[in-house]
Amino acid sequence: MLAVIFKATIAEFDSEYFSTAQSLKDLALDKYGCRDFVSVTEGDQEIAISYWDSKQHIRDWKNDPEHRYAQKRGRDKWYKSFSVEICEVIR
Repeated sequence: MLAVIFKATIAEFDSEYFSTAQSLKDLALDKYGCRDFVSVTEGDQEIAISYWDSKQHIRDWKNDPEHRYAQKRGRDKWYKSFSVEICEVIR
């Protein structure tokens, strides 16, 4: 199993962000084989961890057109900075 860890420093959230975030979570779980998806925001920090069976599932989700749009909005508006880590879950 793999975990994708998304960490970000928030610049600005708007109503579009919240609806997009929920839509992407649903998309990951319903269409791309994500096993679990949890996110937390505290102050100007956000972290989201999702769990996957394969790198291919992660790639497919990353390349989804809706996710691509959200990535652009994140870079342009919602986040000051962000990072993505993909880790193998040992136990």
